[in-house]
Amino acid sequence: LIMVFFGPRYLSMLYGMVFLSHQIGSFIGAWLGGIWYDWFGNYEAMWWLNAAAGVFAFLVNWAIREPRPAVAAA
Repeated sequence: LIMVFFGPRYLSMLYGMVFLSHQIGSFIGAWLGGIWYDWFGNYEAMWWLNAAAGVFAFLVNWAIREPRPAVAAA
């Protein structure tokens, strides 16, 4: 989708930003899970929060409409 929406000019930088944000989110999620366990002694609510985040991510990605390729005239 990055290539479709932004083209090849900044592809490397944009992929870098996507993967950087993914890694930051992974770090924060693992860190918050550990803090949650220290405070409450279980992971149950974190599982539900992660499930809600997954549903939210699904809805955001489902709403993306890719541009349709132009059909060449016959």
